[in-house]
Amino acid sequence: MQEHFQEFLEKHVSEVRPLARETALTWWEANVTGSEEAFERGAALQAQLMKIYAREDEYRLLQSIPSESLSNPLLRRQHKLLLDEYRGHQMSEKTIDEIVQREKEIEKEYNTYRALFGGERVSDNTLREILLKSDDSEQRREAWEATKQIGERVAEAVRDLVRIRNREARRLGFRDYYAMQLELQELDEGRLFALLEELHRLSDEPFRRYKQRLDERLAQRFGVTVEELRPWHYTDPFFQSPPPGEVDLNPLFEGKDIEAISRAFYASVGLPVEPILERSDLYEREGKSQHAFCTDIDREGDVRVLCNLRPSERWMGTMLHELGHAVYDYYIDRSLPYLLRTPAHTLSTEAIAMLFGRMHRNAEWLKRYVGISDEQAQQVVRPAVEEMQAQLIVFTRWVLVMTHFERALYADPDGDLNSLWWQLVEKYQWLRKPEGRNAPDWAAKIHIALAPVYYQNYILGEMEASQLVHVLRNQVLAGEPKHALVSSPKVGTFLKQKVFSTGASLPWEEALEYATGERLNPAYFVAQMEAEEPI
Repeated sequence: MQEHFQEFLEKHVSEVRPLARETALTWWEANVTGSEEAFERGAALQAQLMKIYAREDEYRLLQSIPSESLSNPLLRRQHKLLLDEYRGHQMSEKTIDEIVQREKEIEKEYNTYRALFGGERVSDNTLREILLKSDDSEQRREAWEATKQIGERVAEAVRDLVRIRNREARRLGFRDYYAMQLELQELDEGRLFALLEELHRLSDEPFRRYKQRLDERLAQRFGVTVEELRPWHYTDPFFQSPPPGEVDLNPLFEGKDIEAISRAFYASVGLPVEPILERSDLYEREGKSQHAFCTDIDREGDVRVLCNLRPSERWMGTMLHELGHAVYDYYIDRSLPYLLRTPAHTLSTEAIAMLFGRMHRNAEWLKRYVGISDEQAQQVVRPAVEEMQAQLIVFTRWVLVMTHFERALYADPDGDLNSLWWQLVEKYQWLRKPEGRNAPDWAAKIHIALAPVYYQNYILGEMEASQLVHVLRNQVLAGEPKHALVSSPKVGTFLKQKVFSTGASLPWEEALEYATGERLNPAYFVAQMEAEEPI
């Protein structure tokens, strides 16, 4: 049986590998140029790749091979991952073509649409700048509403896509697409939502204290009562990150070279990123995707980041975050079999991205890489820590909205989603729904359409990041100076040896146990919400 599987594996990889690389390159081209031809070609290649995993005879062959007949653990793991991949793609070629085409059309709309504001078409960066800096409530309201215009354009297309995904998942024996995706991601739905409920409970009091102070400050800034505050007063269009705190860190990054800072930091912790940056596309341009992401083109070292950098705290954090994904991909042990040359799980790569994405609020990091003085550091250290804690608390509440909404979306895509969205926003984020608003604001979030059943990985990743920070501080860097977390090559050595090297050869929680000595423990994340040094 083992030899039989090895033969299948070699044939499969020889077919998938060049096609996956061509697909990745084409999607990269589509996202950096907005080219209609590239989007069409990318959709066709993606469909071709999906159709490989839709082959019934190959799926039956994999099913016929007992896992216990494979004595080699790496073969056993590849067998499990292939079974899941094939299982999730058992659908007709016509359906695959339809899904890919719909996703392509929706993605192109998100990438190329520019909102109408003040009679002009403007970028997301421009609207976010207004929400960051303007003290005019009416101007802020118009900018916030403009960030939601894309929702009206794609909402029905997203509902249709959800219906198709559900239809196929149910045909394969799942309750709906949401349940299918969790199972194929090796996540237990009951455990996940019990964990989310625990986070809801544990974050309630820290969130209440934070939001009370925030609302008083915002009411004073905008000359309104706390009761008159609305979503456009909170800077981020979805309140998924907090407004600048008592000390606004944005001025620290004005005129700074975000790319150069990132390069210096990653080199210092033993994870040089030059080969990644050489292939990346980092600055905004007409037609280019306005978002940010990292992609591994070939599992051979061609790892790239797309950003739209401006000298701001937001883009500093985003760059550090995306390069966190990138170093994970880049430093995976390339002697592993091709199919295992990926992160242990999506949440595992999110953990590394979030660990590094927190660094720009660390006082030692700011002194070393942004060049602030000791005196400035003393002024910003406590507010920066509080801002980091606010980020953890606010993001936790936002994830509760997204995960509960998405599960409900797949349970009933024909329901009153506009109302449901605001019910969840009011329940978890304590924001007031604008009077009379009835719009598909949920559809303005690109993840709902194009990264389905993904958002739980962010909060699980935050938990894993906190667990890794605990190990770094208390074991790897024990006895080292305070700045070691942001400057020591021991950080990179630990991550390469204990996290990146195993790739997908172990299930994610076994991989975490190998790296930290225990399985996922939310206690470290909860403790960081109110710790002296959360980073």
